[in-house]
Amino acid sequence: MLCLTLATRNAHKTREFAEILGPEFFVGDLSSIPDFPMVQEIGRTFEENACLKAHAASERVTGLVVADDSGLEVDALEGRPGIYSARFAGEDATDRDNVAKLLSELAVIGCANEARRARFRCAVALARDGEILSRFEGAAEGVIDTAPRGRTGFGYDPVFVPDGFSETFAQLGSAIKNRRSHRAAAIAQLRHYLLERDVNLRQP
Repeated sequence: MLCLTLATRNAHKTREFAEILGPEFFVGDLSSIPDFPMVQEIGRTFEENACLKAHAASERVTGLVVADDSGLEVDALEGRPGIYSARFAGEDATDRDNVAKLLSELAVIGCANEARRARFRCAVALARDGEILSRFEGAAEGVIDTAPRGRTGFGYDPVFVPDGFSETFAQLGSAIKNRRSHRAAAIAQLRHYLLERDVNLRQP
């Protein structure tokens, strides 16, 4: 079994990574290191932020470290909220706050139908001992609904309807989301990379 430490304290994200990677992997996170400092996400892209977090964590954690950065890009908002998705409504914003701000801005400019096109993007970085080993990216295309629907997922899942479905990610549930999401696409590449290099990546 390959052991990974995910550079997050977000239990939802840790569970999602573990479900997508499968039983060949054990996924821990930083919740057991309460004094681990928050990494400033000062990158200009999702990839830069993922690398910043992976690099910082790998300098303090033994073994393989994975970090991701992801967000929502809305065409009508010229790509916003983008890398600021988690703090769209402010530094201490909740998921509900961010969704409310997104829907409010779209309502103000009167967006409907195809004008509500959007995509989730995800960048994943793999590191060990302060060195970035590889990077992976994924995306999921869809539209923003006019109101939240569904009780599963997190972030903008209740208002994101992926192409090919009439339900939001929050309605579709983890089984479908873990096959169709931006994070699923990036993690699938990570999984392939790790399994191909299994012997070389295991700790001595």
